[in-house]
Amino acid sequence: MKSESEDTETGYHRHLERSQKRWDRKSDRYDRDERELAPMREAAIGSLDIEVGDRVLEVGCGPGTNFEQIRSEIGEHGSLIAIDYSPDMVKAARQRVERRGWENVTVRRADATAADIGNGFDFAVAILSMSVMPDIQKAVENVYRSLRNGGMFVAFDVRDVPEGPARIVNPILRWYFRWYANWNPDGDVVESVAAVFDESEIVETYVAGIGYTVVARKSR
Repeated sequence: MKSESEDTETGYHRHLERSQKRWDRKSDRYDRDERELAPMREAAIGSLDIEVGDRVLEVGCGPGTNFEQIRSEIGEHGSLIAIDYSPDMVKAARQRVERRGWENVTVRRADATAADIGNGFDFAVAILSMSVMPDIQKAVENVYRSLRNGGMFVAFDVRDVPEGPARIVNPILRWYFRWYANWNPDGDVVESVAAVFDESEIVETYVAGIGYTVVARKSR
């Protein structure tokens, strides 16, 4: 008979495996998502005061959709470290970097929940990635550790309808999110960010609050 910790570990690895398969399949047909969500992605990243020379971490970078915007803000003297667990997404992101000749952008395959992703970053960005982590709280804690004091984190993501009569659609939303993205129904990105970071605020919401942008700061 398995212990509770063994069951948790098994569930963790199964979630990672499902995510890898799901996002490997999407790695070569992500263009529609890039176009449809561009205004929200760009606004989320734009909510940070990224400057030339800054060090930025992107968590769950996919095929590098956000690289151009981040790279335009950090310039040639900043650096971007991007991580993703899907090998095919990492391959696509690296190909994008090579095509553009971006020498200060590095793409690594890593589990953002458990990997040593470095420290001293000025900013961290997660676009539609935190809610699919196998352990959302631990992933947020890892991002927190990676930032310098005063560093900021922005996450653009999706959730259940938080309030009002539209909550009646939540069972359908949960099914869709799990089917499409291997969304984790057992975690809450907003609550985890608020619990881990010293300051946090939802700065924008979309479509009855399903989409949202949360910004957080590490002050110590």
